[in-house]
Amino acid sequence: MINIRERMEHYRIAGLSLVAIENGKISKTDHFGVLEAGTDKKINEDSIFNACSISKFLTSVLVMKLVEQGIVDLDEDINKKLVSWRVPDNPFTKHKKVTLRNLLCHQSGIVDPEGSFMPVESFKEMPSIVDILNGKTPYCHTSIEVTYEPESKFHYSDAGFCLIQLLIEDITQKPFSHLIDDFIFKPLSMTNSTFSTSLSTSSLDNFTCGHDQNGAIIPGKYSIYPYLAACGIWTNPGDLAKLLLDIMNTVKGQSKIGITTKQINDLFRSQGCKEWTGLGIFLDGTDEKLEFSSLGWGVGFQCMLVAYPHLEQGIVMMTNTDTGMHQMKGIMGEIYHSLY
Repeated sequence: MINIRERMEHYRIAGLSLVAIENGKISKTDHFGVLEAGTDKKINEDSIFNACSISKFLTSVLVMKLVEQGIVDLDEDINKKLVSWRVPDNPFTKHKKVTLRNLLCHQSGIVDPEGSFMPVESFKEMPSIVDILNGKTPYCHTSIEVTYEPESKFHYSDAGFCLIQLLIEDITQKPFSHLIDDFIFKPLSMTNSTFSTSLSTSSLDNFTCGHDQNGAIIPGKYSIYPYLAACGIWTNPGDLAKLLLDIMNTVKGQSKIGITTKQINDLFRSQGCKEWTGLGIFLDGTDEKLEFSSLGWGVGFQCMLVAYPHLEQGIVMMTNTDTGMHQMKGIMGEIYHSLY
């Protein structure tokens, strides 16, 4: 593997944690740097990072669990079950309605307004998903609507995952955070995983502070996203590795969270108009060499998860620094290429 400390210095990265998987087991665990620049609080196995958009991967696993239980339907018009808000009908939805499957693979016809879905400025500002979708907050200035026919184009969308969260909450009448906790965190003993909305009442001793590309601490120290399904989960590589291992076991029919091999294979299947898009994940390779990935990039944080479910290999990398460049062009890409 590359000299990680030297590369961290090159990219001005405050802290980095990684866990690698080989042959269906943890093969390597490493932690480097500090929780907060200018301190001696070292990153360790319990250090917690903002997962940013890796939250979408966990949301997708939750959806597959709910599909398994018959609670949600991937291919049903979501307006049939939405209560708190509805996708506005327009010419683009005349022939194809928005479905959970469309939302999970970013092909719903919804495009995020420019400058939307940034962190909130304080714990006191936690807008509701309905207000966000209606364009009534500073975090999404215009109301969300379908702007092209579903399944005709790919547009990466945080708003789409807000809709997934709202749909799940409307159907189950339970908070999204409770569902993830009950169906994923608890069964897998992911004890270092929580949500942005919980940070105000948490001890922050193990939480990493976000840093910009110059190594400076971001304003407010922590990126607080109220859009939990899209980017609001805080976790670490050790906990995410537990989920990856369970998915690898699911391929063999041995899941702790109770998802079938059929549901997991659907997660990995190419969706809609883009062969590299799965359900909440991105795909490369085929058959035994199938690779899926999930990337997280937010204010002050970057992370990357890559797995080969049939080969039972994978790696999770998380940093508390936004390098200003795509993960594959920075230290995570270098680590990835040194292994695969």
